[in-house]
Amino acid sequence: MEPALRGASPADAPAVAEVFLAALADAMPYLPALHTDDETRAWIRDVVLPGYEVVVAELGDRPAGFAALGEDMLDHLYVHPDLQHRGIGDALLARAKELRPDGFRLWVFQRNGGARRFYERRGFRLVELTDGAGNEQREPDALYEWLPG
Repeated sequence: MEPALRGASPADAPAVAEVFLAALADAMPYLPALHTDDETRAWIRDVVLPGYEVVVAELGDRPAGFAALGEDMLDHLYVHPDLQHRGIGDALLARAKELRPDGFRLWVFQRNGGARRFYERRGFRLVELTDGAGNEQREPDALYEWLPG
């Protein structure tokens, strides 16, 4: 089944937050717990949904993943761990490329090997590795870039 993609609305905040929390817990258990789940839900509702161009992927009637784009950054792309390896991440990334046809960048934690392989296989090039001083988790990260052509 192909995921259905649509723009997010404020009513999507709870489902988007649950995808985010589940994906974070599954793929990045090494991150420090800096915020409670309720704080994270409020951040999704009050910052992410109104401040970014957010695309929701659904399988059936269930939100399965989302992408949040800034002007020239893919700030978030998460797929619920129970629904990975079904083309949802590819569909979200393809939509991001449609929405930002001149290219964009994204940050990934260096230890998130699955995400790094995902982006590298889809034409992203590594631009920079950092010691993590620029993110709130203080976790070494990697900046990737996608340019058309």
